[in-house]
Amino acid sequence: MPARHLAPLTYIEEVARAGSIRKAAETLAITSTALNRRVLALEEELGVPLFERLPRGVRLSTAGELLISHIRRQASEYEKLKSQIADLSGERRGNVAIACSQALLPYFLPEQISRYRGEHPAVTFDIRVRDRAAAEAALIDFSADVALIFEPVRLREVQVMIAVRQPVHAVMAADHPLAGRETIRLRDCAAFPVGLPAVQYGVRRLIDIALMRSSVELRAAVVSDSFEFLRRYPRHENLVSFQIPVGLPRKPDEGIVTRPVDRRDLPEGSLYLCQLRGRPLPVAAAKFAAQMEAVLEADYR
Repeated sequence: MPARHLAPLTYIEEVARAGSIRKAAETLAITSTALNRRVLALEEELGVPLFERLPRGVRLSTAGELLISHIRRQASEYEKLKSQIADLSGERRGNVAIACSQALLPYFLPEQISRYRGEHPAVTFDIRVRDRAAAEAALIDFSADVALIFEPVRLREVQVMIAVRQPVHAVMAADHPLAGRETIRLRDCAAFPVGLPAVQYGVRRLIDIALMRSSVELRAAVVSDSFEFLRRYPRHENLVSFQIPVGLPRKPDEGIVTRPVDRRDLPEGSLYLCQLRGRPLPVAAAKFAAQMEAVLEADYR
């Protein structure tokens, strides 16, 4: 869909995001009167209200949600067409939008994207960190082509390309008393302060379930929504944090060691590479997803 036809979506999405025509107009750098006029014109054309007018703002009506979904599907099809035409000329183009868990950011995705762009430098990438629920929502609203999710919330509308098992690892300083062990028991960690991820993340979910099923109590000295922080913090304190293998360096990280948590205490989780069920991906996104699938199959299974 040509960009000029996407203008209504831009207006509607911004108003929905802001919850206010005035605030949306400020972001879009137009007057609130002009923006309201455009929204009203579109509502008149469709014959239904796109927003519910509330005492302190607006929110999308059911018709508004349907319209956004339709335009996103059309835009997705147009992007697919453009990438197919580009492939005919022998030069792959397009943009790949990825929603992912934080664990994919330090090592896996930089390696995969740089490898892909080395062969196809005209392809661009849009990487957004999303927790489990938000990553799946990004597939559904077409703001992501593919998602890499650890322990997803639901999979009804998602097509799984590959799922790989990921044991949770304990992360600690190289001179930590537990560093010499091959595997770590949760009861061993109870003797030390721990760093835990925030409750919305899959690793935390697995830990919480394991603790509910045991008599072990962990002393959370630090809770963070940043896995990079939790991976680095044990350099500074005699503390144990947790991560999955895809979020750890392939080579030894100076000053830090990782050991798998015993599976009797903490079962493995799964990392899913997925897309929206029934959606044909643009060529660039489909080829990049195939590359990631091959690497996950070879290195993490």
